[in-house]
Amino acid sequence: MARVFVYGTLKKGQPNYKHMINTAKGLAKFQGRGRTVEKYPLVIAGKYNIPYMLNIPGTGHHVAGEIYSVDEQMLQFLDEFEGCPDMYQRTLMRIQVVEWEGKGGAGEARAAADGVLECFVYSTATYPPEWVGLPYYASYDSSGKHGLAYVLRESR
Repeated sequence: MARVFVYGTLKKGQPNYKHMINTAKGLAKFQGRGRTVEKYPLVIAGKYNIPYMLNIPGTGHHVAGEIYSVDEQMLQFLDEFEGCPDMYQRTLMRIQVVEWEGKGGAGEARAAADGVLECFVYSTATYPPEWVGLPYYASYDSSGKHGLAYVLRESR
């Protein structure tokens, strides 16, 4: 099992969460909530209002999201879904645990005295330079005050 941190449309209550609970795509077990140890710019960009975490450590906010344990099948699905490695790149990032719900893995979360885990995160280093000038968010909600509703793939 691998650990993945999601911050956008794959979180609970967001438009693509259905993929996280579709066992035909693999297994994803919700473990808890966290935020990036380093600050990153989280922007909403493109004509489909897609959330992107730009791989610019030290800029932006401590981005909030959810931590999942996923099997190899789900990890492969997520790589494909996220357009890895062209649109997003899957990289290891340090995630501060905010709330842990993982059963049987609670000791694993406590293993790091500072409550920090390494998780795979889909961020991007391949973005148009003008995205750096977009507003930065600390957390993503597709129906947030930003008014930039995400466009589902099947509606594009």
